[in-house]
Amino acid sequence: MFARASDDIARIARAWLARLSGERRLAVRTVAGYGRDLDDVFAFLAVHRGRPVDRSDLAGLAPADLRAWLADRQRRGYARSSTARALAALRSFLRFLERSHGIACPAARAIRFGGAKRALPRALAPSEAAALTGAAAETERPASWLDLRDRALLLLLWGSGLRIGEALALTRGALGPDPAALRTLAVRGKGGRDRLVPVLPQVAEALAAYCAACPWRLTREAPLFRGARGGQLQPAVVQRRVRELRVALGLPETTTPHALRHSFASHLLADGADLRAIQELLGHRSLSTTQIYTRVDAERLTTLHAARHPRG
Repeated sequence: MFARASDDIARIARAWLARLSGERRLAVRTVAGYGRDLDDVFAFLAVHRGRPVDRSDLAGLAPADLRAWLADRQRRGYARSSTARALAALRSFLRFLERSHGIACPAARAIRFGGAKRALPRALAPSEAAALTGAAAETERPASWLDLRDRALLLLLWGSGLRIGEALALTRGALGPDPAALRTLAVRGKGGRDRLVPVLPQVAEALAAYCAACPWRLTREAPLFRGARGGQLQPAVVQRRVRELRVALGLPETTTPHALRHSFASHLLADGADLRAIQELLGHRSLSTTQIYTRVDAERLTTLHAARHPRG
């Protein structure tokens, strides 16, 4: 990475990524994405200058240079949302460059680029979420430990609002000595932020049933959710299982593991929960991230009104 930058700039770029990972505690995939975005800028500038990008190139960046880079990304087929993130990564790096090395580049602040309109979360109706979680362990044969695992996991996503990565990162020790008595769960979310989430009795019972049936030794520090061969359960396996259940139940194509987290938030909001409380439960850093669910609820009410209001 950063092969099109001078050794000096490459070293500074690696220090910037280390800061994102260390001090700001961004997720590994987020940091890797930012690195690729910055590398893309360097590659574009290097082609136009005919040499690796150095300090003078960055200090002398003009708005026209950045507009040309943005246009080039459009020609290469990048989504607007992806390019908006790449521009944000470049701005972050240039701020780091100015603070740590005194090299200012005002051009990046002058560029405006509207990203794609943020898509609304696609929540399931309560009846659909109940059907999905219920079907996970409802088979013609007696439920296997894999069926019980799937039911416990999907109920946890819907009942406590976890991200799939957060759920799969749990250890057996997180449930305490008696999973059936579990009422709150400590979860580590994005950026290493910890939060407590509530656990409904039916979710706790499902977790206890899975733990009792699991044939693999669930030690305190070992992964809670196991794959068929005993290793840590992978997201792709869960996504495939949800696709199978979606098709079998005739649920919408938007039915995914993450849709259960959206459903958790949307159903709480529809029942009158406070937006700040939902923010805490979801582990969002900013309330603006949580406020998107108010748009979901407004659209639901508008659709309901159009379908049910009597017309004269």
